[in-house]
Amino acid sequence: MSNEATSLQHHFLIAMPHMQDPNFSGTVTYICDHNEHGALGVVINRPLDITLAEIFDQLEMTGDHRDDVVFAGGPVQVDRGFVLHKPAGDWQATMPIQDEVCLTTSKDILRAYARDEGPEDCLIALGYSGWGAGQLEQEIMANCWLTCPADENILFHMPFSERFDAAVAKVGIDLSNLSQFTGHA
Repeated sequence: MSNEATSLQHHFLIAMPHMQDPNFSGTVTYICDHNEHGALGVVINRPLDITLAEIFDQLEMTGDHRDDVVFAGGPVQVDRGFVLHKPAGDWQATMPIQDEVCLTTSKDILRAYARDEGPEDCLIALGYSGWGAGQLEQEIMANCWLTCPADENILFHMPFSERFDAAVAKVGIDLSNLSQFTGHA
């Protein structure tokens, strides 16, 4: 995948209704990186039963935003935090994604966020979603996912319970009319 035009970076992956994998059924995943080596994303609509207060307590931090929801970002490295945010900042481990949207994995962003000195828009997840070289492309060809350009309003401002329907609406189709089978006429 050497051509940027085929990259799904800064796109949403929307699980098709027949998705059987419990890690992804009913999810919207924001793709942070996608290249010839694989893809990395964060599920943005699956909240965990914990709040940021529990993360702060484990890290012996105090501060604001203790009631913020923490998301299940995916089944890989579920004990590690991943922070999608904007604007960009000067954090220890940050990967720029698109314009001002970044992914940071260092604790310094959480410390700043707790002090209200962090990013304005923020989504905090435990774990991420990963695909090996060519795996995501195969899953898309097998009709497991819909894709569309990401929308920062959906990503950061919309209630998590509305994100799936909003992402589907961006594609402009009715999921009830879709088949799980692909074919050629």
